[in-house]
Amino acid sequence: MDLCVTIKGVSFLLQTGMGILGNMVVLMAYTHIIYAERKLLPVDMILCHLAFANLMLLLTRCVPQTMTVFGLRDLLNDAGCKVVIYAYRISRALSVCITCMLSVFQAVTIAPAGPCLSKLKPMLPSFVIPTFAGLWFLNMAICIAAPFFSMAPRNGTVPAFTLNLGFCHVDFRDNLSYVINGVAVSGRDFAFVGLMLASSGYILFLLHRHSQQVRGIRRSQGGAEIRAAKTVVTLVVLYVVFFGIDNVIWIYMLTVAKVSPVVADMRVFFSSCYASLSPYFIISSNKKLFLVVIAKSHSHFVPNRPVLFYFRFNVDLPLFLFCEQI
Repeated sequence: MDLCVTIKGVSFLLQTGMGILGNMVVLMAYTHIIYAERKLLPVDMILCHLAFANLMLLLTRCVPQTMTVFGLRDLLNDAGCKVVIYAYRISRALSVCITCMLSVFQAVTIAPAGPCLSKLKPMLPSFVIPTFAGLWFLNMAICIAAPFFSMAPRNGTVPAFTLNLGFCHVDFRDNLSYVINGVAVSGRDFAFVGLMLASSGYILFLLHRHSQQVRGIRRSQGGAEIRAAKTVVTLVVLYVVFFGIDNVIWIYMLTVAKVSPVVADMRVFFSSCYASLSPYFIISSNKKLFLVVIAKSHSHFVPNRPVLFYFRFNVDLPLFLFCEQI
């Protein structure tokens, strides 16, 4: 096997394996928390949904991409390509939309209570699930054209205005369809990223301007919210970095009729980095989640010595997990 192909295959394999593992750990940890607490905080619901969207992205894009890099062919027929590409487009869109939702939610949460926000803040938790449903319907509608352009690879040369994904082809047939699709997808992404940056900038402004006042807020609101705000800003910065690289490559792809497979692979790799890395930032910055992961990992490493979990509610951290070996 060629050295470049080997490096590319190993890179995709590591990225896919780490990403699937990290997002599954987040989802399993939140499942444990739901079982223990019987509910999730709104921010935890958003993070859980983000992990699910990122997991779906990795399964529908990086897994078949990795298999193709290692030489597997004819993975999907036309119907399979339509389903996989549609699911990938939706999960990619949900990733940016939910990250934006998380940023806006946290900005409203830590914003000073004014005449309007004092009425809005108590209602925020009730908006989470309807917002999820709205984002799903919005992106299912925007991505509805994807199945019509998707097909299994054909023998011979790749036609112009066709994205060769290796395991599937996305044939736009003409330049107009190619550009309209690119503008629609990029327009949606830039709109949500712009809102994400604005809300994150507002969070940083509040943290800087009101640092002394925030310390005076009672711990039940101050400490947890400030940590959550910093986590959100970190996730936004992470997303924007890879989003920028992804869209620079995407804009280049829109300017050429035939896209090199190397360029397409680079875009796939960088666009999937956020889905692979974000769960580890979520785990490391969320005390509740981190303690659950550590406790469950410890219980698996010591199978013959049961681990007892004691739950204590605290104003700063909703759930503490203390492990005692018997």
